[in-house]
Amino acid sequence: MERHRDHIDYAKYKDLGLPMGSGMVESACKWLIQQRFKGVGMRWSATGFNHLLHLRLAWVNGSFEALFQVQLQPSPNT
Repeated sequence: MERHRDHIDYAKYKDLGLPMGSGMVESACKWLIQQRFKGVGMRWSATGFNHLLHLRLAWVNGSFEALFQVQLQPSPNT
C-alpha cells in the first residue's frame, strides 16, 4: 500500500468534487447492461453478449450509425 498511498488521498479527491463511491458506476452498469440483457427468459452466450454489448454501447454513445456506414469506392477491377 505504501507504493500507492498517493492514489488513496481521499481528502484531495473529495476537495476536487470527485465521487468517492462506486454507486455511480454500479448504477450505470445496471442501466446500460442489466436493463437490456437480463430480461425475463433471456439467455446469452458470451460471444452473443459481447456482440450485442458493442451495439448497445454504440447506440448509447451516439455512434451507432457510424458502425454501418460503408464508403462506396470504385472497384479496382473495373
